[in-house]
Amino acid sequence: MSEQDVLVEVRDLKVHFPIKRGVLFDRTVGHVKAVDGVDLSIPRGKTYGLVGESGCGKSTLGRALLQLTPPTGGEVVFDGVELGKLPAGKLRALRRRMQMIFQDPLSSLDPRQNVESILTEGLQAHGIGGGRDERRKIIGETLDKVGLPRWALSRYPHEFSGGQRQRIGIARALVLGPELIVADEPVSALDVSIQAQVVNLLDELQDSLGLTYLVIAHDLAVVRHISDTVGVMYLGALVEEAPSDRLYTQPLHPYTRALMSAVPVPDPDLEDRRERILLAGDLPSPANPPSGCRFHTRCPWAQPTRCSDERPVLRDIGGSRVACHWAEQIASGELRPHEVAAQITRPTDEGEDPSVVSAPSEPGSYV
Repeated sequence: MSEQDVLVEVRDLKVHFPIKRGVLFDRTVGHVKAVDGVDLSIPRGKTYGLVGESGCGKSTLGRALLQLTPPTGGEVVFDGVELGKLPAGKLRALRRRMQMIFQDPLSSLDPRQNVESILTEGLQAHGIGGGRDERRKIIGETLDKVGLPRWALSRYPHEFSGGQRQRIGIARALVLGPELIVADEPVSALDVSIQAQVVNLLDELQDSLGLTYLVIAHDLAVVRHISDTVGVMYLGALVEEAPSDRLYTQPLHPYTRALMSAVPVPDPDLEDRRERILLAGDLPSPANPPSGCRFHTRCPWAQPTRCSDERPVLRDIGGSRVACHWAEQIASGELRPHEVAAQITRPTDEGEDPSVVSAPSEPGSYV
């Protein structure tokens, strides 16, 4: 892939939030490593889907990509420009080309503004449109694209259904004519029937306007439908990246296998026969992640060597990028899954890192 074909490139991106303690004076006692060394690229006009369980850093990564959350380290390159080195004025001007669709359409829209005011705000901030008539024309055309009537301009967010409010959110992103849209759980707050309509709308807008998407979602079916490439995050890092069809048919990382095994299959016979992988224990704390491979405390294929002391890097395996020391041996069946003792994270005294203990062998006892 040539540099001209890549719109967004993320290199070793890190977002660490300080943990502060103190009464009179705050002192930093640690950091929450929400995103810790992520590399990915998004080609022009394509959709990159990002999945993973709650707390893995997906939303933080999306916000850091747009510089809404300042990165702690690494680089975000948009169309050949490194965003972290731009002065505030130039970054503000560039933001016209990068927009975001938020998860909750009601809380992301100002209840005191009507739709016309919400959509006009961005145009005024970036100096688009010579006057009210020209701006109303741009807004009207945008409403047509997202399937909302012109009379909606005088209404307020609380007067619309959830699906209509999300269309307003999409219109707010589209009205500036962006090239990149980060969609953070764009359909998770909607009914299933409305989810399909919004996903199809995003598809149609991409085809007609040549948009590039980063779609963050929990619903694996939604991600498969809309994405060209899918990245799987676990505890602040990418563990696997592959073309959508390949990831769903041939998952290579143990965590991806566990995610895919949780997706129901609409065939009772196949559902009864297929492998189910149930992960033991809790998700480790991002303030105190495990050494080595971050998944090794819950991995059914974890080995005594390398897994606990050497962090795997993303490497190419048959068209996928996988961060696992034993991916080939797991895929071939050379390594078989074993039982994992559940690791439970529980808090200790204030100011200390969470401790990790084994699951109780008997009620009320810890080993």
